[in-house]
Amino acid sequence: MLFINDYCGVDFLRKLWIGLIFMGIFFSFANGRPEVLTDVLLFDLQKAVDLIISLVPVMAFWTGMMRIVEKSGILNKISKFLRPAVRFLFKEVQNDTNAVNAIVMTIAANMLGIGNSATAFGIKAMQEMQKINSDKKTANNAMCMFLIINMSSIQLIPLSIIKLRADSGASVPADIMLPTIAATTFSTIVAVMLAKYYERKM
Repeated sequence: MLFINDYCGVDFLRKLWIGLIFMGIFFSFANGRPEVLTDVLLFDLQKAVDLIISLVPVMAFWTGMMRIVEKSGILNKISKFLRPAVRFLFKEVQNDTNAVNAIVMTIAANMLGIGNSATAFGIKAMQEMQKINSDKKTANNAMCMFLIINMSSIQLIPLSIIKLRADSGASVPADIMLPTIAATTFSTIVAVMLAKYYERKM
């Protein structure tokens, strides 16, 4: 079980980012390189905006596809098919259809490499799991397992990375697929094994 405290809140993240920004400004002047700050403000911000815009079509397409799967009822069939795995990984929520569907959507989005879409589904999954959580200040085992799987994140098709490689001029943008599948599968297996080990100890 994982204790959730105020440091995980939005206020902490806001303070963290503000602190990092001021540290960057301070060190740029301390090192006698204030032009770095100007470069970031004038050029790097534009690059960030261009990058986001270039990823929007891919994200929009796959998010739309995921919504179609959800609204058409296909998601419920997929959830039933994955029920044994869900029962093993998320025992506390195995009978909650809304939570299971949100979990499946999140994992599917991560497997397709569309992390931005997975974020929305992940928030919904955590909200559904929180509804049936007996201790509202403590994450149950299912919530911890969900976070672990999302962080290790098996990726079958890393769409975002492939798109970035294509934009950067890679001759074969998709040649990272096999190494990505191997690396993320291994990391997820290890993460689940460790989570189950500590789950039994507690």
